[in-house]
Amino acid sequence: TTEIYPLSLHDALPISLQMNSGDVMDENLAVADGLIGQAVEFGAELVVLPENFSLMTGDHEVRLVAAQRGQEVRRFLSELAKKHCISLVGGSIPLASTEGKVTNSCLMYGADGEFLARYDKIHLFDVDVGRGESYQESARTTAGSQPVLVPLHNTQVGLTICYDMRFPELFRTLSERGAEVFTVPSAFTVPTGQAHWHVLLRCRAIENLAWIIAPAQAGCHPGGRETFGHSLIIDPWGEVVAEQTEPTTQVVLADIDLQSVRDKRRRFPVLTHRRL
Repeated sequence: TTEIYPLSLHDALPISLQMNSGDVMDENLAVADGLIGQAVEFGAELVVLPENFSLMTGDHEVRLVAAQRGQEVRRFLSELAKKHCISLVGGSIPLASTEGKVTNSCLMYGADGEFLARYDKIHLFDVDVGRGESYQESARTTAGSQPVLVPLHNTQVGLTICYDMRFPELFRTLSERGAEVFTVPSAFTVPTGQAHWHVLLRCRAIENLAWIIAPAQAGCHPGGRETFGHSLIIDPWGEVVAEQTEPTTQVVLADIDLQSVRDKRRRFPVLTHRRL
């Protein structure tokens, strides 16, 4: 379901793109290109791709090869942002790092195609989720170390990736610096998604009185991995205003009202009440 909010001056129509990426980068980029085109037809001004939108693979050698095409993917994102005159958050892609590893990096571009920011995922997914499913992201990925806040029109956007949502201090740090919107591109597992996806994202919205845009991977991927989907857009009061419940490649959209953030923060000044 989608609830439409009235737009205020400089507010954006955000689009969260749900994908089912595989291990062939060119195919994934073609799907992303088509989805971004659909988003623009809906009037998108801000588009957010999911985590690993360019590649979902369990083969690290394939990932390392893809990381060498980082400049190509950068051009792809820049050219699409400029072509469609949109702000584009490039979910995450692998970029070359050291010691045979990659970074899990989110790249953001402005409506003129200008590079705005790069965020490297800080919190890496080293967990055993049960049912024989476990991950050791740090074995192949170099962690980031810096929160990233991006000025956009008359607001600021906090960039995060997937597992970051379990660490509220990152979101609070960004909100204290001015973030009113958080992007959370994800590739959530099914067991953790069923238990925690909605709860965690709604909490991050409520705690910070901020908008959450959370595009996700959905369905089965090469290597036997399955992701939860349920791409969301959540308002500052924690209400889910848009969601894709089917595990299909789709656009998820909702108008956002930035004034609602400011009104709620003024009337409910929880951010100023914090005591350590």
